[in-house]
Amino acid sequence: MVGPTLAVFTKNNVNPAYTAARLATDRVAAEAGARTVHYVPQTPDDVDEQKALAAQALAARPAAVLLNPADDVKLAEDVERFTAVGIPTVIFINRLPGQGIAFVGSDDKAIGASTANALCQGLGGKGRIVGLEGLAAVPTSRARVQGLRETVARFPDIELLDMAVGEMMQAPAKRAIGPLLARHEQIDGVWAANDLMAIGALEALAEAGRAAKVVGINGLPVAIEQIEKGTMLASADFSAFNIAAIAARAALRRLGGQPVPKEIMVPAELIDRTNCARWKVPFEQRPCPEWHEIVE
Repeated sequence: MVGPTLAVFTKNNVNPAYTAARLATDRVAAEAGARTVHYVPQTPDDVDEQKALAAQALAARPAAVLLNPADDVKLAEDVERFTAVGIPTVIFINRLPGQGIAFVGSDDKAIGASTANALCQGLGGKGRIVGLEGLAAVPTSRARVQGLRETVARFPDIELLDMAVGEMMQAPAKRAIGPLLARHEQIDGVWAANDLMAIGALEALAEAGRAAKVVGINGLPVAIEQIEKGTMLASADFSAFNIAAIAARAALRRLGGQPVPKEIMVPAELIDRTNCARWKVPFEQRPCPEWHEIVE
């Protein structure tokens, strides 16, 4: 007997966090005798392409949908179409207000504040910093930046000089920080809304012969390596792997007639040199979190 199909939407094929998310949904589905079909835009984070993929999935009639939306407004009508034909949709990582049977994510504002605090503390409470954020359509970035700004406001001797859009990707972030380095002779710290942008910043700093303390978010293996080496100060375990696993479990519970909370927050921990060894385990070897470990 063929089990239910879960249509899984992630925003791109270039961010290792989404690779980990797809791996987690595959494993959780397989445990339940279900299968996954992945819908990923060829152009990273392309909203129109994601909407076209949503139309394809709607025609295929999956049992449930897991959606990491590229835009927190424009994808709402697509979720409504799934809902109208009885296909439960779980939104994960990026919020889509009022849509779907549940949202699974982490507290992005708190995560942004946590890494900003680590940066400010790492600078001894004094210095000049810049920030790298995602596109305006990315709610995770918006909330993290809010956490950054509120945290910096508590440090009178920390100055947030400038912000640039790095699109949550490595190469765009590397390009975006170039003008910041040209404009500001002194940059003591770089706050990035995700690890890929932090890595892009490290590359740009190295090529410019400049040094600054850098923090990111995601706990990706490449960031853990840099933290262990001391070239990156900190990251945060906004785990797309754990979030996607719980999103898949939520969809399967709904299909099985079990209750699912409207909002599920997956804990995230600050990662620095004192604890980074715990995140060196490859995603392929990490256990997927169980429902009871996250949802009380």
